[in-house]
Amino acid sequence: MIGKNSETMIYLDHNATTPVDPEAVKAMLPYLQEEFGNPSSGYTLGLKAKQGVERARQEVASILGCENDEVIFTSGGTESNNMVLKGLIDFKSPEKFHMITCAVEHPAILNPALYLMELGANVTILPVDSLGQVDPDKVRKAILPGTGLISIMLANNETGTLQPIKEITNMAREHGIPVHTDAAQAVGKIEVDVNELGVDFLSVAGHKVYGPKGVGALFIRNGRNLTPLTHGAAQEAGKRAGTESIILATGLGAACHIARERLKNDIKNMETLRDRLEERLFGELGGLVLNGHPHERLPNTLNVSVPGLEGGQILEGLPTVMASTGAACHDRTVRLSHVLSAMAVPPEIGMGALRLTVGRTNTMDQIEEAAELIINQVKRMGNGKTD
Repeated sequence: MIGKNSETMIYLDHNATTPVDPEAVKAMLPYLQEEFGNPSSGYTLGLKAKQGVERARQEVASILGCENDEVIFTSGGTESNNMVLKGLIDFKSPEKFHMITCAVEHPAILNPALYLMELGANVTILPVDSLGQVDPDKVRKAILPGTGLISIMLANNETGTLQPIKEITNMAREHGIPVHTDAAQAVGKIEVDVNELGVDFLSVAGHKVYGPKGVGALFIRNGRNLTPLTHGAAQEAGKRAGTESIILATGLGAACHIARERLKNDIKNMETLRDRLEERLFGELGGLVLNGHPHERLPNTLNVSVPGLEGGQILEGLPTVMASTGAACHDRTVRLSHVLSAMAVPPEIGMGALRLTVGRTNTMDQIEEAAELIINQVKRMGNGKTD
């Protein structure tokens, strides 16, 4: 049991990254040593590497509910997102391309979208409501004759809020418009089935699902085509040139296999830990504000604001609690995150945001200790409930 004065780290930032699962590490080791072949080589060493890549591809496909040949390995969620946004536009006539996205997307969507706008493309960035959700009716109204893509994230990285993707894909199908979803935060935390969601493209980030950093995947529905982001040889069915990293692909495949096997138990455990942390904080601190949807959110995510305080200053007084804030620091200037800003959270509330995200590494003892530490720190800073 972790004591009150323990210096043991309590990691509550699983939406930022996750530790690599030991089984994923074990799966990668042979390819760091004796199995070093090039997957494109025709002799035994290369064929073994190819088999490893394909086993990993099957595991990723299994957690997404798709066919093996619909999975492409990438360097991560950012590349997967860029592949879709830049792979559908006709760069010879960018002004003919229109896409729809929303204001709470990750920068890996918003910045490529802004780049396309600079080239002359028409991009509609939809607002969200106070809970962080997109209104499907606003998506419908935003559709134009030239709409070539709708890209809405599955789960928000800051608030955990889930988007109504199924409603959006049903609507898009009526107009023949492909739909992409950035599922970097969702895979491994909730059930993600590409056919149930109805999406045409879906992005995965390895390090969010207890896999290694530097690897991800992109689901491309059969029948949908993308212009390659990188040109070269014909790896990954000609969709992504470059020698595959069998090491990283194997790590991601193993991580997806583990996540699929333990998903139901993980969901239950994350909800139990998250809800206990929420209960403690709201029970003992006055004026707390929940950021995001109270129910339609990831089972591991709790984003709360302490009005009148800065989240960063709260965390500075908690050296053993690893968590994030709802603000970004640039050149020593603290700014409200674009997510909370898009939700119309007032700065005096949003600047006090804490993003607390639990995962497999956490125990109930840690949650109790983290809650006590946060409560005491906030009270020391003068914003707690007094008896």
